[in-house]
Amino acid sequence: MAIEAWFMDSSEEDPKKPHRLEPNQSVSLDQLRELGVFSWQLNADIHENDPELEKIRKDQGYSYMDIITIHRDTLPDYDEKLKVLYSEHLHLDDEIRYILDGHAYFDIRDKQERWIRIFLAKGDLITLPAGIYHRFTPDETEYTKAMRLFVGEPVWKAYNRPADEFEIRQKYVASLQGS
Repeated sequence: MAIEAWFMDSSEEDPKKPHRLEPNQSVSLDQLRELGVFSWQLNADIHENDPELEKIRKDQGYSYMDIITIHRDTLPDYDEKLKVLYSEHLHLDDEIRYILDGHAYFDIRDKQERWIRIFLAKGDLITLPAGIYHRFTPDETEYTKAMRLFVGEPVWKAYNRPADEFEIRQKYVASLQGS
């Protein structure tokens, strides 16, 4: 099943809920690509020896990989970490995540600053471009096991909004003008 995305409501209710508008307003994979967001659907059960994943890693230069389990029982300071992950931020490098188990949401902004919620499930691999404002949360199951991929050494630094002074943010915004 392909990644599903939709425009979010403005409710301040639990961020782990779906937050769909009524009626739902879907966002297509083409619309996500216009924002620089790319995705693949892989077989997470064979992630250790998946030739398709290896090809993506080689083609994209993803040389570093680790695995994180986001769950109350496995992530120290779970509630505080979720608050940090759910704060709107950007990175100076692409964010690449492959869901090995569970579910999660990435929220991104469209060109008009509307929130788009992207639902990820087992087998979904997603890349968010450097400079895009986003946030992350697991869904109501509160469980996500994800592979984190990087080009070169991992960079964990997030810059909370506003961070428009960064060249990578300006480059990202400029890239939207052409699409």
